Amino acid sequence: MKTVFKDQFEFIRYLDMLGGRSSEYYVKREEKDFSYGIFPWEREIKEHLRLGIINLDKPPGPTSHEVAAWIKKMLALSKVGHAGTLEY
Repeated sequence: MKTVFKDQFEFIRYLDMLGGRSSEYYVKREEKDFSYGIFPWEREIKEHLRLGIINLDKPPGPTSHEVAAWIKKMLALSKVGHAGTLEY
């Protein structure tokens, strides 16, 4: 995966390419002050885990609740949950 992008729009275009999409984006106002925040591709894994979501393709067998408990234990997190399943 490419990890260095010149701006956020190149990152979005890269995601579109991975998903086989073609999108147009209109910028109303571009923020020039980057003294706050950090681009997602520049974040540490710890920061993604602290603020984000793990998209997990669960294998058949264990329940979603079991997998959430394993993730909580493996990563020593205080809160872990799941947002439902798409099992078929």
